[in-house]
Amino acid sequence: MQGDEAWGVKRVTGCSDSDLVVHASGDAVLVGNVSITLIHTPGHTPGSQCFFVDGRLVSGDTLFLDGCGRTDLPGGDPAALYESLTQKLAAIPDDAVLYPGHLYSPEPSAALGDVREQNYVFRPRTRDQWLAMFGHDGF
Repeated sequence: MQGDEAWGVKRVTGCSDSDLVVHASGDAVLVGNVSITLIHTPGHTPGSQCFFVDGRLVSGDTLFLDGCGRTDLPGGDPAALYESLTQKLAAIPDDAVLYPGHLYSPEPSAALGDVREQNYVFRPRTRDQWLAMFGHDGF
């Protein structure tokens, strides 16, 4: 689990520190012989995660082929999502194949470079432009 959320999981479940395995963004975990890099991508939710494995990015609700996760629900943060998309996911190569958490587009996956070129969420070039797209003047 993402380290910043351990306190909430413990509070809700009654688990103790010894019951949890806590990870930070960038950690790699092995599932069998498969190495998966964990990428903490807050914005849609505080604990949003993406998983990079063997040239594939499983993005959950952080990034879709044609949009991104909502930020108007409790815990959503458009400024954090901007940082997640433009900083944290910037390290993922264009030839990686993106697999989003929902099928909101005709195709189930696409090269990340194509998504970066075609998805409207990558059009704003500054944080202020991004926040204006979400109806915020900045924080």
